[in-house]
Amino acid sequence: MDCWEPKIVSMFRIVLCSILFLIELGCGKGPPPLPYYNTPDFMPLFINHPTAVAKQVWHHIGDFEATNQYGQKITLDDLQEKVHIANFMFTRCTSICPIMTNHLKILAGAYKNETRFSMLSFSVTPWMDSIHALRSFAESYSIKAKNWHLLTGEKSEIYRLARRYYFAEKDLGFTKDSTEFLHTEHVVLVDYQLRLRGVYNATLKPDILQLQRDIAQLLNEK
Repeated sequence: MDCWEPKIVSMFRIVLCSILFLIELGCGKGPPPLPYYNTPDFMPLFINHPTAVAKQVWHHIGDFEATNQYGQKITLDDLQEKVHIANFMFTRCTSICPIMTNHLKILAGAYKNETRFSMLSFSVTPWMDSIHALRSFAESYSIKAKNWHLLTGEKSEIYRLARRYYFAEKDLGFTKDSTEFLHTEHVVLVDYQLRLRGVYNATLKPDILQLQRDIAQLLNEK
């Protein structure tokens, strides 16, 4: 990925949100609905009518099973009727992961008591990131929010989940083989019905602050 691409995407999102915000102010209404995404290129679908959403939005997060830093099994059932975000990291990462983790702590602090919200951080090196390693990582970053799950499991399942369902590597989707290393700065926003509603660069604080606002909007959407 071109190192400028995340910044360009982020700048475009900020400009777009600013335009929508001005329109919102002019109309005297609430914020516009967040878009939906069906494909790995994150082409947005700006639709609002329930019938249109039911017909045009077909992509949903698929089933999975992983284990968090407390040794608890986490599955799709734990995300039912919840807004959640997902990102992909590993505990030995010294490049983008520390920045991402510190930015995600902003969200953890804001929503630590929100029972309708979960944060999922999947390890992309699960063969190294044991439950103990994840717990140590959580302790080193003072991660205390009970709704923030640092997850390990089967590599093939995590990589399938990342590429096929979360579109973790923008523009790639499931075109890569599961043996190819997965490393991305993206964090994905998912609504109550397990539909993709946003993608953000977790290394950029403006993106995280926008994500914080979008989470609040989805929590009030139901």
